[in-house]
Formats: sequence, structure tokens, C-alpha cells
Amino acid sequence: MALNVTFAVSTWLWTSPFNKETVKLFPKIKSYGYDAVEIPVEDPALIDIDWVKKALADNGLSPVICGAFGTSRDLTNEDPAFHQTCFDYLDSCFEIASELGAGFVAGPMYSAVGKARLVSAEQKKIEWNRAVTNLRKVCHRAGEFGLEIAIETLNRFETDLINTSEELMQLITDINEPQAKAILDGFHMNIEEPSIEHAIKTVGDKLIHVQVSENYRGTPGTGQTNWAAWKRGLEAINYQGVISVESFTPDVKELAGAVCIWKPLVPSQDGFAKEGLEFLRKWAAE
Repeated sequence: MALNVTFAVSTWLWTSPFNKETVKLFPKIKSYGYDAVEIPVEDPALIDIDWVKKALADNGLSPVICGAFGTSRDLTNEDPAFHQTCFDYLDSCFEIASELGAGFVAGPMYSAVGKARLVSAEQKKIEWNRAVTNLRKVCHRAGEFGLEIAIETLNRFETDLINTSEELMQLITDINEPQAKAILDGFHMNIEEPSIEHAIKTVGDKLIHVQVSENYRGTPGTGQTNWAAWKRGLEAINYQGVISVESFTPDVKELAGAVCIWKPLVPSQDGFAKEGLEFLRKWAAE
């Protein structure tokens, strides 16, 4: 059975941070056959909403908005000043998403990426409760913009809070707000999930966005990812959203260092985008 999905690619595949110059990628992205573009918001001040809106319209692309959660954006920190920094940042993301016509903001917004430690059960509970309390506030704010949030699991080397689909669903259940939804990222799932199919079914109708690359963060179709399991899982929950190709370039040193990409994963980032989509379109149609 063919999947009824659309495809996007993250501009992180080529560059960082997203700014006025990044829209020059849009004609190329469209020429490869993508339906949408994933826009990572690292610094909201660098994003000219009207400029991006025109570029999207000119190239017939839909937007997906993803957040970036560095050390200062941490809803589990004991200092409430970190929470406010994150709230202010997410407000800016919601404004961008709303103005551009995106339905949600995605990302691991519960904690700072890279906050991975062995803590006591008591400390884990404290931080979990902070995440729940603060994400309820985030949900209410998203709702004021008519948006949802897509919360992302990360692998154990990038966070100690939410690593699996079951943990993600527990968080969403505890938040207990209609705006709290899920994103699954195949790279992290390849590390953490015993079964990709089961993980997708676990999230079920909460899943509103999907990110993929290969198990080594390379071009889809060139590695060890169980694409048949992906297909069965997405078919089982009747997923009809966007599947986005997300990886990174070693040419942007700060970002490459953050995601531990020390060398080129592919001969060409353009080839990554083009060949990855060719594989995914064939896979989805089978």
C-alpha cells in the first residue's frame, strides 16, 4: 500500500543558522521534487518572516518549523530564568510558524540538548515534573496561536530525559493538553528503539511529523535502517503528514560539533537531498 505523505528537507543539510540568505536554497529544493522545507529556528531575529513567506510562495513550498534547544533553553533547569528564556524563544517560534502557515513547532523542547547525565531517581522526577509543568504553559501559548507542539525524543547521548516512544507518550499523557503531539526522528530511533514499527504504533495518532536519515545520518536507502518496519508502522497508524530528510553538513563547524559529525557523510549535500528523496518516493509508493 502506498503511503499518502509529503516530503520535506531541512536546510540544516546545507547551512546554519537560517537567515535571509538561506531562502536561496528554496528553488533547488523545489527542483528536486520536495513539497516542503524544514526551517530550523536557531535565532528568531535572523528570520525575516515576510521575506521567507514570499520565497515559500514563489517556489510552491510549505513550511515546517523546528526549534533549536541549546544550553540556555532548558525547561528542566532549577533556575526559572532558563524557563523564561525558553518561553520567550518559543513565543518567537510560534509567531514565525503562525505567520508562515505552519501548524506546529517541533523539537526536543523539554530540556537542553546535550544534557545527558546519570542522576538519581529523585532528581529525575524533579526534572520530569518541571518539564511537564512548563510544557503545559507552552501548550497553552501554542493554542493561543492556533498551533500544536511536536515533542521529539533524542538518543541517550543527547538527553537523559526522553529517549523512547514510550517515555514520550508518558510525557504527553502527563502534560494532558490537546496541543501536545509527537515527532519521531529515525536517527534517534535506530539507537534507542528495539522495534521501529512498535515505536510508531506506540505514538499512534499523536504523531504529526517524521524526520529521517540513515542510521549513520547519511542518505536514506544507503544504510541499515529497517524501512519495511517504517512502512508497516506508518501504514498501521494511517500517517498522512510530512516526512522530512534531516541531517547536517560538516562545513558548519559549530553545528557539526554539536551533533558529532567530524567528516563528510556523503560526497555532496546536494546529492544527499536529491538521492534521498528519490529513494523515499519509491519506498512510499511501493
